Amino acid sequence: MKPASLSMRLGLTVSILGALLVVLLAVLAFIALSHELNALSRDSLEKKMEQVEHSLALYVDANEVTGKPHILLDQVMGHDNLTLTIYDRVNQRSPLLKSGSGLSDPRVELKAVRATTDQLAYSESTDAEGAKFLTVSKLIRLKDGSSVPVLLSIDNAHDQALLSAYLRSTIIALPLLLILIGISAWAVVQRGLAPLREFRKVAAMISAQDLSHRLSVVKMPQELSELAHGINFMLHRLDGDVQQLSQFSDDLAHELRSPITNLMGKAQVTLSRERPAEEYKAVLESCTEELGRVTRIVSDMLFLAQVSHPAALVPFETIALEDEALKVVDLFSLSAQDKQIRLNVVGSASVLGDRLMIQRAISNLLSNALRHCPGGKTVTLLIEQGATQTSLLVGNPGAGIEPQHLTHLFDRFYRVDTSRSRAEGGTGLGLAIVRSIMSLHQGVADVKSLPGAMTVFRLGFPAATPMAPSLASQLPQ
Repeated sequence: MKPASLSMRLGLTVSILGALLVVLLAVLAFIALSHELNALSRDSLEKKMEQVEHSLALYVDANEVTGKPHILLDQVMGHDNLTLTIYDRVNQRSPLLKSGSGLSDPRVELKAVRATTDQLAYSESTDAEGAKFLTVSKLIRLKDGSSVPVLLSIDNAHDQALLSAYLRSTIIALPLLLILIGISAWAVVQRGLAPLREFRKVAAMISAQDLSHRLSVVKMPQELSELAHGINFMLHRLDGDVQQLSQFSDDLAHELRSPITNLMGKAQVTLSRERPAEEYKAVLESCTEELGRVTRIVSDMLFLAQVSHPAALVPFETIALEDEALKVVDLFSLSAQDKQIRLNVVGSASVLGDRLMIQRAISNLLSNALRHCPGGKTVTLLIEQGATQTSLLVGNPGAGIEPQHLTHLFDRFYRVDTSRSRAEGGTGLGLAIVRSIMSLHQGVADVKSLPGAMTVFRLGFPAATPMAPSLASQLPQ
């Protein structure tokens, strides 16, 4: 069975709650109206009983009540729904005075008379025709000191008719109200869920080839606006990652195409005719160099894939940055001597990390520094440990790097001078590897450069520090 739509569920829920609320209000209104009518009847009886009591105070005895009833009859004249009945306290078989139909059942009336006291007493009764009466009774003293039971009854037929009319109108209006509530609930739910249709529309347009669509957050509810912002941010990251992956694939194909094309060209030319053994040997040596370059690219790609794993998969240990820097400097000492470049390691600090990866990062930075440092200069490796940061800085007093290149230096296969890097055997992945290593260590890799003066690459480990004053002072702020 197909599940009901969200709008249907919400609409039904709101409709049911609205219906229950309307029914509850109708019941409460009926109860309140009935209570108010009863209170008005009691108040009317109390006031009329006060008038009757005031009039009876003028009578000497019970016989005078029978002989001169006009004063009492004037009290109830014009009130068709009121009945006044006065009994002799000694002889209760027949009333001294009765005005109006009142209680038609003598047993009910007699019971009310016997229950009469000096205080107002209320009772409710129903006659044979179903009419309801509210009766108030009281013993009222005459001039001679005797007391007579007085019953004052009010016919609640009008109140009952009003309540019945209310019930009929409520029963007639209730279905119309429920229909109106259902239609209103459906309209409100449809309007409230309208942004979700925008979500569906945008989701249907998203594909790996087109991630440019975004959700509009204009006039969107706060809850959905936050969700839309999250989805837009996710799409932005996916778009960037897909573009980066596409660019990387293009760059990788381009980087591999050149050596493979060279290999095929040399092999085809060599095999086009017979050649001396020395020439075959030279061609094989050249092919070996090209294959070496392809091998380095593949090796670097495998290393990048390795360092892309979560940090939890790599066991970390305490590493002394000074020791690792000295090891790398020792490896490059002969190359530095050939170019008459001095290598200097300053400072010490310890970090948590993988020893071989940290050596690889320092080695890549130092290799770049030696490649671009003029002869007779000094490449400084400065280690600093602060309260919030640990840094290893590699300063190269070379030609510097133009500002437009700085943001792209850590991209894969990016080269400031393409021809020079390839001629020197670079793969264009060295700095990308450095950034991936630092990302694995939850650190950062960045660069600052002042063209013609100084370039400083920095490895910032968790809890990293500001750049060294001796090098940072030479960089643009």
